[in-house]
Order: sequence, then C-alpha cells, then structure tokens
Amino acid sequence: RWEPRDWREQLERIREMRRSRDAPVDEMGVQKCYDSSAPPQVMRYQVLLALMLSSQTKDQVTSAAMLRLRQRGLTVDTVLQMDDETLGQIIYPVGFWRNKVKYIKQTTAILKQKYGGDIPSTVEELVQLPGVGPKMAHLAMHIAWDSVAGIAVDTHVHRISNRLKWVKKETKHPEETRVALEDWLPRELWKEINWLLVGFGQQTCLPVNPRCSQCLNQDICPAAKRL
Repeated sequence: RWEPRDWREQLERIREMRRSRDAPVDEMGVQKCYDSSAPPQVMRYQVLLALMLSSQTKDQVTSAAMLRLRQRGLTVDTVLQMDDETLGQIIYPVGFWRNKVKYIKQTTAILKQKYGGDIPSTVEELVQLPGVGPKMAHLAMHIAWDSVAGIAVDTHVHRISNRLKWVKKETKHPEETRVALEDWLPRELWKEINWLLVGFGQQTCLPVNPRCSQCLNQDICPAAKRL
C-alpha cells in the first residue's frame, strides 16, 4: 500500500509546531463560534451557519459575524424572520456576503421544512443544501455530530498535502486531495488533520512566502526552500 515518505515524522513535527494552539483557527475557528450552552439542535445549526460564513473568509471576520448574529439570538426561526437586508448588514464583511444571505435563507428554510429545524446527519444530505460544499459537510459532521465521515480539506490542507507530497500525484482541487488522503492516511487521524494543517498553514506554511526557515520539517519537506 502506498504511503508518503517520512509522513509520520512530518506529522509529529507539525504537531510540535502546533502545540501552543495559537493560530487564528484555534482562537476563532468554527468550533469556537457557536453557543455551547444552546440546545443541541440550535448548536448544530450555528455550526453549519458558521461554516457557510467561513468560506473564503478569514477566521477573525467569521467569528465577529457569528458574534453579531448570536447577539440577535441565532436560531432557525430568528433567521427566517430576518429580512435579507438586515441579515446582510449583520454578516458583512464576510466574503461573498450577498450570495451567503441568499444561501443562508434558502438552507434555513429547507432545515425548517425538511429536518424539523435540525441539520442533516450525513455528508450526502449536507452537500445538497444551498451554499454547503464537501469541506463544510465533513467539518459539520466532525463538529456538530462528532462523527468522522471523511477528511475536511480546505485550501490549507490542499496546499500543504501537495507540498509535502502526501498525494501520490499532484492534485488540482481540494476534493481530489480529500480522496487521495483518505486512500492512505489512517482513519484515526482524519479528524485531527484538518485542525493541524489549517493552523500550520496560517502560521508557517503560508500560501505565498512560506516560512521554511522556521519550519521543523525543513530538512524533510520536498517543497522546502533550503537556505
């Protein structure tokens, strides 16, 4: 069975670099955006909404938008009662906020009609919702349902998996990367890998000008700029 060279050592070193848990994802990621004292159904809805807002948006901006929504009492019913303009004003300046207003309203209506105000408990059903992609669906399963259905691959996980050659051949899209990773990565690591690599990508393995000189994997990373 194929597996990448040095991957266990690379993973261990990434864990070491992430030990302080002080990346934006740790302090303001989706797992920190919902009201943990809310009823489970409301909590799950807030997780899904945070994921929808987080697409192509920095964690800091998502977190602030979720805080403003929660101050209004964030439930399926309060969102359905809100007009589009108000919802837009609250979530601005998240990326593509106009589209997200539309998707949030459509998805919330479906949740009310079809799921009794809860969110679906399968990836297959979650990705049918307007504005919900595979990465969001897998993270919703992890965070809202505490169920690992697959690896959540965002731009950070996609980029780093290719840099470390954790994919057999280069992948172009996050979905391809997810399939490639799930093919060899032990299942007990699936839940951890998104959180680890997102924070690593925010702090060290940056999209442009990665901080290779500060990276513990510099000597065993295929993409490292060795100085």
